[in-house]
Amino acid sequence: MQVSVEKTSELSRKMTVSVPEAVVQEKMAARLKSLARDVKVDGFRPGKVPQHVVNKMFGAKVRSEIAGDLIQSTYYDALQDQDLKPAGQPYIDALEETEGFKYTAVFEVYPEISLDNLDQLEVIRPTAVVEESDVDNMIEKLRLQKREWLVVDRAAQENDRITIDFSGVSEGENFTNGLVENYTVDIGSKQMIPGFEDMLIGVEAGGTKTFELAFPENYGNDNLAGKTAEFAITATKVEEPVMPTIDAEFIKSYGIDEGTVESFRSDVKNNMERELVHALRGKLKTVVMNALYEKIQISVPNSLVDEEIESLMKPYLETAKRQKIKIEDLHITRDIFEEQAKRRVALGLILGEVIQKNAIKLDDSKVRSTIEDMAKSYERPEDVVNWYYADKSRLQDVQQMVLEDQTVDWLMAQAKVSDETLNFSDVMDKQQQ
Repeated sequence: MQVSVEKTSELSRKMTVSVPEAVVQEKMAARLKSLARDVKVDGFRPGKVPQHVVNKMFGAKVRSEIAGDLIQSTYYDALQDQDLKPAGQPYIDALEETEGFKYTAVFEVYPEISLDNLDQLEVIRPTAVVEESDVDNMIEKLRLQKREWLVVDRAAQENDRITIDFSGVSEGENFTNGLVENYTVDIGSKQMIPGFEDMLIGVEAGGTKTFELAFPENYGNDNLAGKTAEFAITATKVEEPVMPTIDAEFIKSYGIDEGTVESFRSDVKNNMERELVHALRGKLKTVVMNALYEKIQISVPNSLVDEEIESLMKPYLETAKRQKIKIEDLHITRDIFEEQAKRRVALGLILGEVIQKNAIKLDDSKVRSTIEDMAKSYERPEDVVNWYYADKSRLQDVQQMVLEDQTVDWLMAQAKVSDETLNFSDVMDKQQQ
């Protein structure tokens, strides 16, 4: 076997593999001899067909099969011989030869990654604590979740709920498919496009109003984005919120059997602190990844980027299929995901190199503690722990996450770190976004 490699671009390679005719003939002879024992040909008894007849009848087919076998058996040997690490699947083309067998394999290789600049990473670590005022705000949100609505005979105000029938027209076309009936809007919730909820303030039950608004430039529907529309509304009901009292009944509804304000605040604060730890950890990981991506510049194989784009698009395509929506109506194209895919591929390769070069080993005890921590918010934590350990793929997802966290810790130990103090709401609001 002879192997030659041509570098066609920074990461692209064209490898040519040649196999001598003697090897091809040896394999063909063995295959044809075996075939002669079983082949049936009119005029000959089974197993008595002359070899030259078998050769003439099946030679071309057997040679084609041998070519496929040779590709399978020599491709990885040739890669090893040339010390090549292909990224993605190769494009293989068998060449016409009068003697022997030759084929080319076109593929991309993994980039060379230098980690020399790791000690120059600069990381701003976010820090925050849960203040009593944050607990007050959270309890107010919990009250808001349990608010009740009381019908009132007055004009709608901020924070009211109003039920409307409405229609919308833009450039002469009705885009609401006629009249939308009994639609509830919480004024101030920003569930509608900017300005819509403000227009409902001052409207009473039975009242009507017509107004014009412009859809945001980045609105999800391309047919409406940036365009002006005329809305016509009729109010059918106005309701004001009735907030619950923080009493024993309210507190017990959140699983606090003591029913005291002190125990409730303590439980709320503990949950907030646990969520804050996860949010800060996630934010720190993003900061480290950003610094790593900026500091370690590499070229990424197009084949891996294509695979990542397919992975990023898959959830959208599956959702469209479930909802029986035409894919083209989603306006989702590959270029939307290209930069994100390149970043994810690059960081995956860089992290892999960091892990390998520095012999970072998965800590099984951290995997266990991570799963146990994730299970704390469930009624039966032990069932959740068992659920993860009962399925290899689920466990591998956590193992990968923990290994990445360990790598982030290792990178932090090498980096120049400074702290940035944030408040709880800044951290959590951005995390939710």
